Amino acid sequence: ECPESGIVIEGQFSLGWIGRLNREQLDFVEMLVKYRGNIQKLAAELDVAYNTARSRLDEIVTALGGAPENDGRADRRAILDRLASREISVEEAMRLMKG
Repeated sequence: ECPESGIVIEGQFSLGWIGRLNREQLDFVEMLVKYRGNIQKLAAELDVAYNTARSRLDEIVTALGGAPENDGRADRRAILDRLASREISVEEAMRLMKG
């Protein structure tokens, strides 16, 4: 009910995809649109690393029922971890990185 006019609107309403996001995610989407999808500029505005902004976007994609892109970062990290622990040689790591 509007306190000024007394008008009441009743019924069941759906917020659609917006209803699946929390306030922080909605703010992120708003800023992403403001920066025309440029995650790098958005990350700078939020004062976070690009990877942090990308992770937040992936969380939103998941909340909306999509699957985030797999750009191979986890695979590269695993290769580097194996290299650091001397499970594989530098040559083997290079070969694995090239795919």
